Amino acid sequence: TWNMDSILKTAERTTHTLQLFLTLVAVIALVVGGIGVMNIMLVSVTERTREIGIRMAVGARASDVLQQFLIEAVLVCLVGGALGVTLSLMIAFILQLFLPGWEIGFSPLALLTAFLCSTLTGVLFGWLPARNAARLDPVDALARE
Repeated sequence: TWNMDSILKTAERTTHTLQLFLTLVAVIALVVGGIGVMNIMLVSVTERTREIGIRMAVGARASDVLQQFLIEAVLVCLVGGALGVTLSLMIAFILQLFLPGWEIGFSPLALLTAFLCSTLTGVLFGWLPARNAARLDPVDALARE
């Protein structure tokens, strides 16, 4: 026979397993998104090599170029995070229209965490392209076409 303790323990294990699975899916999505951002930024550095060379030739420091590309990567990720949060809020609102008994809420901590993850993704995956841009030799960059 089943008693309430065993049913409760089974429900807790199932909930814990589901949380781990969803966390794994979220981490995989962040890594895939981060790789996409890194590719976009690498293409951006390649296409703007001449511009980077001109900036460095007229006095921009490597740290200025690094900062510029890191900010761009973070902004791309923050826009993606904002779109994701907006989409999830819209879906929750639509679900509440069709399922009036369900109350769906968002915690401010979850929203803050989403934007912090977006920022961290931008910094981590934007670092390599930004570093590549900052290490360009101005003479070589200007010679490329």
